[in-house]
Amino acid sequence: MDIRSEFGLRVRELRARSGMSQELLADRSGLDRTYISGVERGERNISLVNIEKIAAALNVSIEYLFSSERFSANLAYQQKDFKVPFLERFKFHLDTDRKILAFQVNGLLTGENVDYMSRTLLGITSAFSQGELNIFVDHREMKASDGEPVVYSPEVAERAVQFQQKVISWGKQAVVLCNSEFMVHQMNHVTTISGIRDKAVHLYGKDKEMIGRAYELLDINGNELIK
Repeated sequence: MDIRSEFGLRVRELRARSGMSQELLADRSGLDRTYISGVERGERNISLVNIEKIAAALNVSIEYLFSSERFSANLAYQQKDFKVPFLERFKFHLDTDRKILAFQVNGLLTGENVDYMSRTLLGITSAFSQGELNIFVDHREMKASDGEPVVYSPEVAERAVQFQQKVISWGKQAVVLCNSEFMVHQMNHVTTISGIRDKAVHLYGKDKEMIGRAYELLDINGNELIK
């Protein structure tokens, strides 16, 4: 496989795992859909300027576009990805002694799911003084029905900004366990837009090491929900 085909497959993978169509990626990058299609088929000798545009549309760095982390090119955010009801995939736990609100999401999110989480968790955080509560998030099992990691869809990412401004900005710090380096990049982007980048830490790695680092940041020895 030559470099153009390899790069095209990479773009297709990242687009697919964020639930974007070629039309949407084209719109977000300011490029024509037929051009995006040609890139993904390995038919375009793409310029550095357009590589930068595509990276920005996918909320990743140019460097990450050439990383070794790879995914399935199956399009996520399909109807089959939502067979299990959201309330069976969303769990939260409040440790009042240590002042830690932990929540966990398995599977994919919709914009409405994010709004539900916002309403539910805001009711908890508002009972504490601003800057008093730590937020602990587990996104390790955010996977599609094919078992492969996904990141937020554009709609979910937009709602996540509002969620963070309402819920996480109220807290002391947020520690997020991610399912991939791709998610770390996206979460960095989302938290920057929402204005909480300085209080959010996004981790990815081996479970034991990642959990250990999270516990260290939160100054705890364990958590009832996230283990």
